Amino acid sequence: MIQNIRKHTDNTNFANALKVTIACVLPVVVLSQFDHFQEGFTIAIGALLTFPSDVPGSLSHKTKGILIAVFLITTTTLTLGFIQDKPIIVYPALLVLLFFFSMISVYGHRANMISFVCLITVTLAFSHSYKGWELAIHSGYILIGGLFYLFISLLFHFLRPHRYMELQIAECLWLTSKYLKLRGDLWNSDSDKTQITEKQLEIQVEINAIHENIREFVIRNTIDSSNSNQNRKMLIVFTNLVEILEIALAFSFNHDELHHRFDNHPKTLRTYQNLAYNIAATLKKLSQSLQNNTKYTPEHTLLLDLENLQHIIERYKTEIGTTATPEGLLMIKNMQHYAEKQVEKIKVIEKALAGYLNLEEFSHKHKEIEKFLTPQNYRLGVLAENMSFSSTTFRHALRLSLTILAGFIIGKLLPLQNGYWILLTIVVIMRPGYGLTKQRSFERIFGTVIGGIIAFAVLYFVKNSYALGTLSVIAMILGFTYTKINYKIGATFVTIYVIFIYGMLTPNVTEVIQYRILDTLFGATLAFLANYFLWPSWEFLNLNNHLEKSIEANRNYLSEITLFYNRKGEVSTEYKLSRKEAFIEIGNLMASFQRMKQEPKSKQKNMTKVYKTVALNHTLLSSAASLGSYVQLHKTTEASEAFNIVCETVIRNLDLAIEILHGKREDSSLTSDEKERLDLSFTELKNIRAQELRSTSIDNQDFQLKMEEAQLVIDQLIWLINLSENLLKVIKNLKIKE
Repeated sequence: MIQNIRKHTDNTNFANALKVTIACVLPVVVLSQFDHFQEGFTIAIGALLTFPSDVPGSLSHKTKGILIAVFLITTTTLTLGFIQDKPIIVYPALLVLLFFFSMISVYGHRANMISFVCLITVTLAFSHSYKGWELAIHSGYILIGGLFYLFISLLFHFLRPHRYMELQIAECLWLTSKYLKLRGDLWNSDSDKTQITEKQLEIQVEINAIHENIREFVIRNTIDSSNSNQNRKMLIVFTNLVEILEIALAFSFNHDELHHRFDNHPKTLRTYQNLAYNIAATLKKLSQSLQNNTKYTPEHTLLLDLENLQHIIERYKTEIGTTATPEGLLMIKNMQHYAEKQVEKIKVIEKALAGYLNLEEFSHKHKEIEKFLTPQNYRLGVLAENMSFSSTTFRHALRLSLTILAGFIIGKLLPLQNGYWILLTIVVIMRPGYGLTKQRSFERIFGTVIGGIIAFAVLYFVKNSYALGTLSVIAMILGFTYTKINYKIGATFVTIYVIFIYGMLTPNVTEVIQYRILDTLFGATLAFLANYFLWPSWEFLNLNNHLEKSIEANRNYLSEITLFYNRKGEVSTEYKLSRKEAFIEIGNLMASFQRMKQEPKSKQKNMTKVYKTVALNHTLLSSAASLGSYVQLHKTTEASEAFNIVCETVIRNLDLAIEILHGKREDSSLTSDEKERLDLSFTELKNIRAQELRSTSIDNQDFQLKMEEAQLVIDQLIWLINLSENLLKVIKNLKIKE
């Protein structure tokens, strides 16, 4: 029971909800004691408006972001309050402000949230009609509310400075556990491999998002705080989680062939699957330990599981005897290598979280970590570059501005009680994409209706102001807690606390409920229609861009792997950066495909081929990671010219795919000379390895290692060639027209 309560209260969403609730409720409660309820309520509005701009990151960025938001909120309230009764000025000014605030979202997530609070401020500016000195005082209280929220936010930060980071790492551990659990499911003979692969890609989208959050927070704080032990610890955990994901991608198995080869030895596969499940379960347990801030005690002894796997493999070798094929032995050895590497990384994470690692030894490894942060360019030229219909942000800004203006006019013309609720609904649910706007519209209407019914039922029986005040605070906390987790539930509780507040302030609460539902319907309808008819951002229009970035990222990653295989030595920062970009871009491509699935059927163009390109890009990344992981973790021989020719051919195919997407080239086939050169390279690779093995005096272990390298490298190169050629064919046939 206590653990359950802790799970729902000791998390980022609840902490944020608590911050904004305290910042809103405290001024109202305190100032009400001195008969200044209205002033307290206005301060609460200022705090509420500031809250969304509180984006996690370094303390410096967080503070600057909130202060910029407070400044814009205050000046916007003052400006619109001053001109709202001057129709000749107010409509053009409203359109310009809406467009400008929508456009600043091009500067990244923090700017996007500041944009959101500014748009909300514009809609609320028409909820009052203060003039002169009253307007200045009102704006001053809004300013105080914003600064008060900043104070509360900083107080929370200093009370538990590392908690956000710990919770993000806990979530990353949990998502990685889910990903690895799905890999274990693939070992079931009756598993739906297509469905499992799609689920893995969806989880990878979430993992990419959480990786970006952690990079921004952990790396920037590590740089800014002189590398504190806690930051080092979290950085070690994070880097090992990234490597766990790379290893998972690198060791891709042909499960059908494995089942065929090991049908008569099912215990071998069961033992391995059990170890795979235990690896996932260990990460989940680590996540729960970090989430609950409790001491970690292993439930599964992974080293013992590895020993069991070793015994089973030795038994298999004994039973199979001379009939064992090199391919079969290589497969089972790959299974063992995969498990050993994953357990090794997990043990580092366990030691780091338990405090057993000497963190000073790891500090020198992270000298260039700031390169892993996504650069953010705040120059004015970025706005100018996006001032065209080719920019999704520009189209959304124009669409949103006109829709809010239409909502504003409707609110003025119709006899609605609180017309600004239409504008609020538009701002809250309208997104650049049709699918998310449609989903938000439904969830907002559902939450508003259900919340209205619940609130009306409670108000029918409860008349005590103190009871309603308490219930409204609880509903407020729950509303802000669930808004990001489940928008339907969040919208329900937000509606409840809004109606409870009106229930305490006005006698005609039934009308309030009716008008809120009506305004929500108006706003949702306008948002939905605008996204469908006004310069819609259908996902197929953006797909070429995501495809190009994913292919280019895979190309750069393979180039770095080829370079590393030739040079050996330490893994370079450029190699790690190219790996990071490849992971991010395949996630972005999958996210684009997911958004396309939410759109109308008429706009889901070439869905089968689109999914095939996503799957091919993912498999190509997996194959490249397999090659990269092998050359990192093993002492390899010198790269031959033939190896480089094959890699160059794969890179050439990927370059051609990008050119086709640009419409610069139609012919994607190899010339006869290129084909001959490639065929000779494959033959040469095999001959070189055979000559090495015949001419060199080597012991049995060296022989096995060189044979393993020859087999794995050649297999991966053949696979990469096939994948790149298939990708070329699919892209050539995938004619996406704007």
